Amino acid sequence: MMLTHQFIEYCIWGWDNLPRTVLMYYANFLSSPEGYFHTVICNVPEFRNTTVNNDLHFISWDNPPKQHPHYLTLNDFDGMVNSNAPFARKFGREDPVLDKIDQELLGRQPDGFVAGGWMDLLNTTGKGPFTVERVQDLRPGPGADRLKKLVTGLLTQEGFDDKHCL
Repeated sequence: MMLTHQFIEYCIWGWDNLPRTVLMYYANFLSSPEGYFHTVICNVPEFRNTTVNNDLHFISWDNPPKQHPHYLTLNDFDGMVNSNAPFARKFGREDPVLDKIDQELLGRQPDGFVAGGWMDLLNTTGKGPFTVERVQDLRPGPGADRLKKLVTGLLTQEGFDDKHCL
């Protein structure tokens, strides 16, 4: 999920105590993070219509009854990328598809860092790794374009305004 600064601030300060009440309720659930933020955001009028009802994951489910996701493999790679989803699940430990994601999508060498705008800065500033002084120095890559395409598609779907907090 992606949450706005304003919503997280509300969850921390919770001026009407709802975030704490919901937190106490979810404290006894096995997968509480999967429902906490959704419950809070859909029960606060000022945030309710700010939701995009999409899980942002690429998941290959058993069919039927969609209770257990399949382990993703190299056969699922193209589907993952073409879905434009920024997240995927579930992966087997040390499956080769994870190496392909690292190399082809993240530009990460084995046991290395994910390449980013900070690497170019390292080469020009000499200040060492992870030195980014201005957010403007970071440049989005192809993944940002895929995410933009996904979100734009979700926001322009017919009936989008009727799909908040279903």
